[in-house]
Amino acid sequence: MLNGWKSAGRLLAGLCVAAVMAGGTANAADKIRVALGDVVSEETLAFIIALERAKERGVSVETTFFKSEDLAAQAIVGGQADVGIGTPYALLQKVKAPIRMFFQISNLRFYPVVNTEFYKDWKDLDGQEFAVHSRGSGTEAIMNLMAKKHGIKFSRLSYVPGAEVRAAALLKGNVKATILDSSSLRLVEEKGGDKFKVLDMGNVTATDEALYANTNFLEKNKEAVAILVEEMLRTQREINKDPKVVVDLRAKYKLLPDLPKDLEPEVLPYFQDAVKADLYPNDGGSPEAVKNDFDFFTVAGQLKGSADSLKVEDFWDFAPLKQAQAKLGK
Repeated sequence: MLNGWKSAGRLLAGLCVAAVMAGGTANAADKIRVALGDVVSEETLAFIIALERAKERGVSVETTFFKSEDLAAQAIVGGQADVGIGTPYALLQKVKAPIRMFFQISNLRFYPVVNTEFYKDWKDLDGQEFAVHSRGSGTEAIMNLMAKKHGIKFSRLSYVPGAEVRAAALLKGNVKATILDSSSLRLVEEKGGDKFKVLDMGNVTATDEALYANTNFLEKNKEAVAILVEEMLRTQREINKDPKVVVDLRAKYKLLPDLPKDLEPEVLPYFQDAVKADLYPNDGGSPEAVKNDFDFFTVAGQLKGSADSLKVEDFWDFAPLKQAQAKLGK
């Protein structure tokens, strides 16, 4: 696990070198190399479905799994991969990396959960360890924001990718405080009963996950990017209209074949909860949503300076999304 600003500094230094070397050779217009820094689960199912649909339209997809989002981001910046998932605002600002986000996959919808044998409220977490998804993730930003809001300081944030992995660690007692999605929260409540408590976060609005890519790739592979964005937009809109479509599409494409049997019944409820919580933007993102991100990530400490001074075009390229919206409707 990587922890602290010293490790972050080493990572950013490495990315600076990668950014200088970035550019690489252009890929064929019908190929996308995807870098995933997460375990495949319900959280990534909508994206995987969209990839399958892009394949049906002639796009060759090559997926590489990395141990963390940091390593996936390095691959994108260095030109070893084309498309990643995350919200690399801090990376873009600090390193001036030649990448841009281009599709908003999901909004932040998470739940801080504590073991009540040790903690009862936010004040009890002062000086304690808290488990989040990864460095630079929305979960880390939320916890930085909550620490500021409640006047506390964590001893450290530990990085444990995958909400279901954090839920299992919470149930086993390996972690005492973490942040979960709705599906993992339901599992914890069912198996842990009153032992666990959700802490109130108030109203938090920001992007959780977005697609991002090297600007060179976006420019030279417009056809493949256009197809991917169209299928992402189509898939998310179908899910918002009827969450059961995920179950049908998962079966059609034979996705998540190794999903544990006890999690099988959780797939549909997860997406039903997601739709109720407005997890998936029906428009795929907007400049207004990015400005909300600026407000959130500056307060959370991942972006420096005032939110009003930040420019949308320094972080996002909305051209592919506008093209998809023109084809599929806004």
